[in-house]
Amino acid sequence: MSSNHVDGHPFFRFCRTALENIRAQGRYRQFTPLARQAERYPLYEQPEAAATPATPACPRDREVVVWSSNDYLGMGVDPVVVEAAIQAIHEHGAGAGGTRNIAGTSPVHTALEAELADLHGKEAGLLFVSGYVSNQASLQTILTSMPGWICFSDRLNHASMIAGIKGARGSTTVIYEHNDLADLEAKLAAAPADAPKLIAFESVYSMDGDISDIAATCALARKYGAMTYLDEVHAVGLYGAQGGGVSQRDGVAEQVDIIEGTLAKGFGVHGGYITASSDIVEYLRLSASGFIFTTSLPPAVVAAALASVQQVRKDGWRRERMFERVNTFRDKLRRAGVPFTMTPSHIVPIPVGNAERCRELSDRLLNDYGIYATPINYPTVPRGTERLRLTPGPYHTDQMMDDMVAALTHLLRLNDLTEAPPVAAMA
Repeated sequence: MSSNHVDGHPFFRFCRTALENIRAQGRYRQFTPLARQAERYPLYEQPEAAATPATPACPRDREVVVWSSNDYLGMGVDPVVVEAAIQAIHEHGAGAGGTRNIAGTSPVHTALEAELADLHGKEAGLLFVSGYVSNQASLQTILTSMPGWICFSDRLNHASMIAGIKGARGSTTVIYEHNDLADLEAKLAAAPADAPKLIAFESVYSMDGDISDIAATCALARKYGAMTYLDEVHAVGLYGAQGGGVSQRDGVAEQVDIIEGTLAKGFGVHGGYITASSDIVEYLRLSASGFIFTTSLPPAVVAAALASVQQVRKDGWRRERMFERVNTFRDKLRRAGVPFTMTPSHIVPIPVGNAERCRELSDRLLNDYGIYATPINYPTVPRGTERLRLTPGPYHTDQMMDDMVAALTHLLRLNDLTEAPPVAAMA
């Protein structure tokens, strides 16, 4: 219920108009209530509260197969990881008690930072409360550290990187075309030779699923005296002999100055981090407000993340199984004639190209088939490039894949998505 005294304020009217426009554009986002079933992942439960009035015949409290989770390896439900969290709660309690400067540093935080530094072959690591914060806080702090910084940012960098770069007042931002090394070099060459420079880019771009050329980017950085900041968020755990990301897979991690990652995707828990030289890490620890003034990650979360990183490093079968599943799924889509974007990564985009249709397609998959696939619309991707973003994992079975392919085959051939699903789909 809104307060009467603000109803006439311009911002109240602005919010109402903005929401009406978002709905009219077909990109109004609603949360989908789903409860993960730890022992049956990627099966979730859709509670009765999630009932859609438009589809009263759908079963309630049913199981839903999720195809859009970023817990790529299923580590969030791994028994070793879960037990580590439970044990840490018994030993340390539920919360951290404050920032690490105020409440002290748990030994498990120090152990995880050392583990991550070792994973990436760096001298030190620093934990943040999320991957978004690690990017935003680190980039902003670096780019405000000295006068004259120029940041060369890939056009498709994540919103968290953009927030950090834009928040660095006084620095200059140069955007280069996505994964276009010729454009990057031209812009590096045009910059003042003595200016401090930083190239900020990602390894795996999560919406298009393409991968940057890290070695060539680092070579340009050396040629023009720039530092490199690499976001490996959608690659850690999945690529490289121990899950150190694309830079580890390609044998170039030592050429990258700062590697940023997350504990919430391939490692299945929560939190973000950076790894770099000890001097850079210490400077950020003492200067980044996003680290200093935020309550630290709870020990249970950190203990679970530590167990996950250790497990993923030694168990390569998870990565092998994930890529086998990805390739099997693509083959099934190809044989069925379902359009998809072929990428060099683990991400399988299904192009739709219209926000309203993308939303409807996702709704029909959920309501008619018990399949959840996130619709990706503007502003996450440009208008006209809307898509479903699918992430097959180690625990997606052949039957789950066949069900998804059959559902997509039926729905994608409909112009208005009004035709009823095959009877077998409702069984």
